[in-house]
Amino acid sequence: MKLVSFSYNRIHSIGILDKSMMNIIDIHSLTNGKVPNNMSDFLNNFYNNIIIINEHLGNISSNSYLKLSDVVIGAPLPNPTSFRDAYAFRQHVEAGRKNRGLDMIPEYDDFPVFYFSNHQSICGPGNIYIENRHLKKLDFEFEIAAVICKKGKNIKFSDANDYIGGFVILNDWSEREIQLKEMKLNLGPAKGKDFATSIGPYLVTLDELEDKKIEKADGSRYDLRMKGYINDKLVSEDNFKNMTWSFAKIIERASYGVDLFPGDIIGSGTCATGCLLELNLSHGQNNWLKEGDQIKLEVDGLGVLSNTISLRK
Repeated sequence: MKLVSFSYNRIHSIGILDKSMMNIIDIHSLTNGKVPNNMSDFLNNFYNNIIIINEHLGNISSNSYLKLSDVVIGAPLPNPTSFRDAYAFRQHVEAGRKNRGLDMIPEYDDFPVFYFSNHQSICGPGNIYIENRHLKKLDFEFEIAAVICKKGKNIKFSDANDYIGGFVILNDWSEREIQLKEMKLNLGPAKGKDFATSIGPYLVTLDELEDKKIEKADGSRYDLRMKGYINDKLVSEDNFKNMTWSFAKIIERASYGVDLFPGDIIGSGTCATGCLLELNLSHGQNNWLKEGDQIKLEVDGLGVLSNTISLRK
């Protein structure tokens, strides 16, 4: 399923994008209220809600259909319970360390690392409103996030897929001048990243991606092409299967000694070529995003997350 959060005539609900990709089925209406009308509550009883939806899909009334063009799509999960962001693509890690004058370290291969970011600054598709200072060296970061759908602690990597409700495209916006300065103190990033993170356009459940799954000894990967555009110019290309650390291993690490909760999101970290920091280093440039730029992140099966930079007035 491709699950969306949307608003229509001042009503907020969640739905399924149909096969035509032109209509949304309001699943709260479809199930006569048996399924919640928001993603947070939906995830708290994820597997049972999926069963209820499937029981009703054979009897869809016209009242449950809405044209995609008539609704406003928001972040699939507007209020995650937490936001962890990992560092799972080696090329990006190497580029980030090089930018700080550091060599790659062997400890990268010991365990998957992550940091906590601001789960209250989640945005969906559309305009991203930022402060003037964020425009000094504003960057996008092309990622994919796993959305947790089941409470668990000390989760084994072999069981991790049972805790993933689905994947979303994630853009971890960064202000590089602020970030570079604060990370010299070995505590961060924080203010360089806490102002906005975009996810969307929909949450794709794992069954939709089964034919793209690659089983490996340390957990599943998915053969999904990733392409990033700035003002319709292709600037970034990679593949989701190229994660050095699998989401299974990241979840195992993140859940050690603590509970993960439905509604937690975990980012993959930036893919290869998935940010201007990396592209600038490789091409000897000093290009950054500016007001009015449109950034589109496209992933096979996960759709296109499109945002436009807007200065908060």
